[in-house]
Amino acid sequence: MNDGVNGVALAVFIFFFVVVTVMGFLAARWRAAENANNLDEWGLGGRSFGTWITWFLLGGDLYTAYTFVAVPAAIYAAGASGFFAVPYTILVYPLIFTFLPRLWSVSHKHGYVTTSDFVRGRFGSKGLSLAVAITGILATMPYIALQLVGIQAVLDVMGVGGGENTNWFIKDLPLLIAFGVLAAYTYSSGLRAPALIAFVKDALIYIVIAVAIIYIPIKLGGFDDIFSAASDKFTKAGAGAIAPGAEGQWAYGTLALGSALALFMYPHSITATLSSRSREVIRRNTTILPLYSLMLGLLALLGFMAIAAGVQVDNSQLAIPQLFEDMFPDWFTGIAFAAIGIGALVPAAIMSIAAANLFTRNIYKDFLRPNASAEEETKVSKLVSLLVKVGALIFVLGMDKTVAINFQLLGGIWILQTFPALVGGLFTRWFHRWALLAGWAVGMVYGTWKAYDTPSGAQRHFGNTADIPGIGEIGYIGFTAIVLNVLVTVVLTVVLRALKAPDGIDETTAADYTADAGDPGVQVDLPPATAGSPGGH
Repeated sequence: MNDGVNGVALAVFIFFFVVVTVMGFLAARWRAAENANNLDEWGLGGRSFGTWITWFLLGGDLYTAYTFVAVPAAIYAAGASGFFAVPYTILVYPLIFTFLPRLWSVSHKHGYVTTSDFVRGRFGSKGLSLAVAITGILATMPYIALQLVGIQAVLDVMGVGGGENTNWFIKDLPLLIAFGVLAAYTYSSGLRAPALIAFVKDALIYIVIAVAIIYIPIKLGGFDDIFSAASDKFTKAGAGAIAPGAEGQWAYGTLALGSALALFMYPHSITATLSSRSREVIRRNTTILPLYSLMLGLLALLGFMAIAAGVQVDNSQLAIPQLFEDMFPDWFTGIAFAAIGIGALVPAAIMSIAAANLFTRNIYKDFLRPNASAEEETKVSKLVSLLVKVGALIFVLGMDKTVAINFQLLGGIWILQTFPALVGGLFTRWFHRWALLAGWAVGMVYGTWKAYDTPSGAQRHFGNTADIPGIGEIGYIGFTAIVLNVLVTVVLTVVLRALKAPDGIDETTAADYTADAGDPGVQVDLPPATAGSPGGH
């Protein structure tokens, strides 16, 4: 790793950072509404995005700096088992094709901004809605922190901030500047900022991966040599073959399936979805988003390339930035680092907005200020979006960076426990609200306890795979937790229905779940400048 600053790479990085910063602030004028002081405008971009804007926004939301850094880092450290991210991003799109259009329809019909809004309206339960909101906020916080870790990894490899003995303020100043800019344009422009910046982010990532998948193998002697070097490493390390053996198949399969079920439970995924202008936009996006999975498969191969290139790092999260530093010309290294950095800014902005909307709608308004106006909601959401990012920044600056991914994986276990209430509620009202709450609590307690009790690499806690009770195989803790969650929910629902326990009021109707934007009474009232603006261009 270079001890000095890579001046050329840093200059290119700063150039792109300045470009997206300007775009972030200008986004406030993009599709501007006459009245922006409501969550539909600030938090959902006016619900007016067309197919391509939604595609870039969802891509920028789901394929993050974490994806760019951590997926190949997992393969660099553990071999082909890290490829679980590829099948799960393939599995997820048929799944969401079945339920996201229904969520979009009912949300537009009733003006829902968050998943908790829907859960409250469907089951008539503020308690269940609060549980979903708290889970979403808790799961999102470490995810935002991981984006900041991605930026910091790039800065470390470029040599920015000095060495380990440098004063902490000087060392972390570049990250503080990046954080300040992110916070400022998110506060100013809301969801429009990441939507606009996502075009630049995705273009850079596709360019970097296309070049890397051709250029680096040529320099390393081809893929035969790359796979041979990776196989030798894992054999010598006593880790067995490059691919996991039969004993790892349950872990691989349950991790892929559990992750697929969890991905669109995250608040930021739903926020990007609800920003689209029609039900058909969502359906089209589920068919074209798999293009990102193709990119992810190629991206994952960078982990093997880092092994073949002889990259040596103490933290595997630095492996891919270091590979780019070693293999690319300085100017293109700057482009690659900019792709990672911007790949962190876009999702971090969406995540902070989503978490802030959950707090404002489902904690502040439901329990603290029931009569809060739309303008007050927007002000509170803007402030909370800042606090969420501050919390993530404190986490990054105050804790061991290698722990960040463990907490993000724990967040995945947590957010999966909202699946029965959200997806189940989109198709049936049979589940009892108290049973759903009890099932959620069982899944959360079991998942948290089991993860804490399971080591992860060099860490003593917060692993994500452990023994599956009754089967004797190693599997994803979140998957076991969701199975327990569903079992408790089903059994208690039968009991509570038999006891005729009071049910909440369902404010939705069957027609709400298939309605589209043009149907009578469906389109949320929007200011004329937003309602009439074109989308998808």
